[in-house]
Amino acid sequence: MEYSTLRPWQEIGETGIVHDRDSLYGWFHHLTDPRGAKGKRYSLVMLLAVIFLAKLAGKDKPDEIADWAKNHAQELAGLLGLKRTWMPSHSTIRRVFQSMVAEAEFERMAQAYHQQEQSGKGEVLAMDGKTLRGTRIIGQEDPDHVLSVYDVHDQCVLAQQRVDSKENEIVAAPRALEQVPLAGKIVTGDAIHTQRTLSEQIVAGGGHYIWPVKENQPRLYEDIQRLFAPDHPKPGFGKIATDFQTASKINYGHGRLEKRTLQTSAMLNDYLDWPGVAQVYRLKREFRWIRQGKVYKTSRDIELGITSLPREQAAATKVLHARRKHWLIETGLHYRRDVTFREDATRMTIGPAGRILATVHNLLIALIKRAGFTNAAKARRYYEGHLDQAFRLLITTKCHS
Repeated sequence: MEYSTLRPWQEIGETGIVHDRDSLYGWFHHLTDPRGAKGKRYSLVMLLAVIFLAKLAGKDKPDEIADWAKNHAQELAGLLGLKRTWMPSHSTIRRVFQSMVAEAEFERMAQAYHQQEQSGKGEVLAMDGKTLRGTRIIGQEDPDHVLSVYDVHDQCVLAQQRVDSKENEIVAAPRALEQVPLAGKIVTGDAIHTQRTLSEQIVAGGGHYIWPVKENQPRLYEDIQRLFAPDHPKPGFGKIATDFQTASKINYGHGRLEKRTLQTSAMLNDYLDWPGVAQVYRLKREFRWIRQGKVYKTSRDIELGITSLPREQAAATKVLHARRKHWLIETGLHYRRDVTFREDATRMTIGPAGRILATVHNLLIALIKRAGFTNAAKARRYYEGHLDQAFRLLITTKCHS
């Protein structure tokens, strides 16, 4: 009689490594390697594992990854179950991004991994685009640009859509949202995403939207502006009754005091010709920069917007909270990729290399969040000295880690 020590959720990899079937390392085994067997020194699974471990340990550029792998050859061979300690060169690392990984297949793998790892607590999905400056070639077309749908709670990119050079984000946004379950979610974006067709798509999918409104929608902008304008009644006439709700929030950090005040109204619901609109809002932000106890600079801006969230489901406080969460895509995703992982400083100009690198960084940010770190740079410093724990992060899932 044969016995197995494998758990129902585990399987054995190509080199005998026991891992969770739905772990990132497990997903690597489902990727197609376009190379033939003859002359292939390193498997695609091994190469991806080395790249992810090096990046978790703080190495970013291909030459840094190759040097790091060479310096940790013995330890990596033990972790990965390799019979030899040969490690890939920097040119081999580059070829992983340029030709070994199929972009569409890799993105589908990342999307499936992110969606299985979601805790279900994430309600706000922030949508925003980013230019991949590391793909820029002087004298040629513009660099690659991608549009991401980001779960701000779980810090994972549920969909990443390429924006072709002859397109803009308006065209790419519906394709990105088609890949994401929208039921019960709140989608936020920039003013460029304030489009009727996109609003219809979200409402039809069982979700809600919060859009800022600017002069690109002139009629809508003027109607909301007029509603929230100060009321100065003529002599003998009273003020017009309103249904305004107000919420405020004050935050202080890094020498800056910020006060946000948001008013909502449902008075325009029957007047506005917009799919699913349930409230309009006016958000005022006031900033004060403080040095040595004195205010030395102030500024203020006002944002108008619409949402499909009905008042009985979302009072002004919730609308303010959800709208503020949109900016976490800047600090939680774009900033980390640019600064922590040095994405824009890493030259990836051949084929889909830059976009695949962006997907790798999306996966790493989600892994670090799953491990309980709030500071990605601190996590990388930790894993630099705890390579076994970095590998465990690759071979386990959230529910079995």
